Amino acid sequence: MRSVRARAAIGATLVVAVALVAAGLAVLLVLRANLIDQADLQAEVAAREVAGQLATGTPYDELELDDEEDHPVQVTDEEGRVVIVSKDLRAVTGTGTSGVTPVPSASAGASPSPGEGDGDGDDDDSADDDDDGSRPGRGEVSSDDPDFSDGTATVDRTTADYRFAAVEATTPDGVTLTVYAGAPLAAEQEAVNTVRGAMLTGLPLLLVVVAGVTWLVTRRALRPVEGIRREMAAITASEDLARRVPEPGSRDEIAALARTTNETLTVLEASVERQRRFVADASHELRSPIASLRTQLEVAEAHPELLDLPGAVADTVRLQVLAADLLLLARLDAGEKPGSATVELGALVREEVSQRTGDRIAVSVEVPQGGAFEVNGSRGQLSRVIGNLLDNAQRHAEGSVAVSVAADGRGVRVEVRDDGAGVPEDERERIFERFVRLDDARSRDDGGAGLGLAIARDVASRHGGTLTVDRAAEGGAAFRLWLPRPA
Repeated sequence: MRSVRARAAIGATLVVAVALVAAGLAVLLVLRANLIDQADLQAEVAAREVAGQLATGTPYDELELDDEEDHPVQVTDEEGRVVIVSKDLRAVTGTGTSGVTPVPSASAGASPSPGEGDGDGDDDDSADDDDDGSRPGRGEVSSDDPDFSDGTATVDRTTADYRFAAVEATTPDGVTLTVYAGAPLAAEQEAVNTVRGAMLTGLPLLLVVVAGVTWLVTRRALRPVEGIRREMAAITASEDLARRVPEPGSRDEIAALARTTNETLTVLEASVERQRRFVADASHELRSPIASLRTQLEVAEAHPELLDLPGAVADTVRLQVLAADLLLLARLDAGEKPGSATVELGALVREEVSQRTGDRIAVSVEVPQGGAFEVNGSRGQLSRVIGNLLDNAQRHAEGSVAVSVAADGRGVRVEVRDDGAGVPEDERERIFERFVRLDDARSRDDGGAGLGLAIARDVASRHGGTLTVDRAAEGGAAFRLWLPRPA
């Protein structure tokens, strides 16, 4: 039951079984109802034929009772006494009376045969009465729907089930009789039993076929899933994220699962590779200032007069900045949310520039007076972005650095420009990668660790904004930070 194939096969079999049982019961009920309707019609026709003869005054002993075996007939009077029965009818149930022996005509309150005289030989008088209309005329057959009932009849020592129809008839003498005529239910029972037997025989076979087909189809459909599982297990065991799961040629959900799994593996491989490269680059960046600082301390220990205190302080500051950058990147990678405080970018830019008293080039600030440049986010992180962009401009500028704030559509744009060499067009995306420096000949002490622009773009992206670089009007690089306004 833990197998998907088993659960699918059992579920499909149960559903088909319930559907077939319901359909079979419906078919049996409809078939039985149709056959009973036919038996009712046959019984009604037979009863009305006998009732019609009684209504025309046909004597009892001259009644034509055709097919007495298939349509047994019993006639009762108003008091429920049997007055006529079929020739070979021995017993009957379902007609309201179990008697099959006709009572004498006198006890029925009628002449022995409707239309006959009283047997005193006055035939001429009877003829005269008939001529002058004093003799009763034609009787009638009830036009109401007959009453139907189930019962049994024993005809010539054979007992069977019948469907009886009861029709009332009035003789010319005014006597009301009830005619019960039966129609056999043997055909209905045989047909129902045959269909039921066929269903009971075929249902298990059909369910076995359904279960087998479902099992095979499910097994074939899930075969690619097993291939994906095995490959994922192999990837987990080998830790080789370069491997990919097999993708079936079909365009179904399993193929989509395989493609999504491979896409996930691609992203995971890139993430792990980026993490490994990040750790390696961070270790390399940390090794240089630590080695320099250790060397200076060892020299100072042996020769105190040769201590380079400013250099040691510079290496310590560089270590502090690098550690702070690595910690911020770790928090960003962990999904730290920027917050929802309101930050006025114009005031933030002025504040950041005013604190940069040691820059080699004075920064020109262009912020329109009276403008509202508010965004939502972390004031500390946005301050770090502006500071990193200004640090980058100071390193590459020849004589001018400018920063401007302006409204841009539904957001605010902060632009930092310099008049340096600019960024080649084919390198304008790579510079935002971590530990990337375009000038390989530049010393590490002057060029930084290559994390400033990567941190700036990550922060901008997590604030719902963008950070791009283009060519400035002054000839150098123009970094454009765009952040959305509060909703």
